[in-house]
Amino acid sequence: MDAPTLTTLAIAAVVVALVAVALAVGAQLRLAGVRRDFAALGGDGRTDIARVAAAQNHRIDRLTAELSRLREDVASAEEDVRQSLRNVAVVRYDAFGDMGGRLSFSAAIVDDLGDGIVLSSIHARGESRTYAKGIVGGRSSITLTPEEQQALASATKDEPGRLPGRAKDAS
Repeated sequence: MDAPTLTTLAIAAVVVALVAVALAVGAQLRLAGVRRDFAALGGDGRTDIARVAAAQNHRIDRLTAELSRLREDVASAEEDVRQSLRNVAVVRYDAFGDMGGRLSFSAAIVDDLGDGIVLSSIHARGESRTYAKGIVGGRSSITLTPEEQQALASATKDEPGRLPGRAKDAS
């Protein structure tokens, strides 16, 4: 073989070697990326991707079950809050014309469904009397005084800016 042919072959061999090195470096970088992604999935390098995927599916199933349980807990807590006696209103008044100071009062304490109690205290010069009347669905089986009706109406209606559970003076 003559020298120009050998030079051409040597140059071709160097080009092929450089291309092979470039491909090897590219493959090594891609392999490092795959290993990094595999580690992010929870793989430890000793298990295959199918086992890692199965473990991830099992973890997702557990989280789904936990989410369902938490939703049930929240729904139960919401129901408990609706049934709590948190809507309160107080009406103060003078029960008798000869007394001042609005020492008598009626207080309605009900839940979101209008179930609860109305308490009234009538203050006179020589005595005070206290009455309790049950409320179911916003109504009482015992006749309510106008002041008790006012307290109950105030406790059961939604007023703008009123926070549930906060007592309000409806007088």
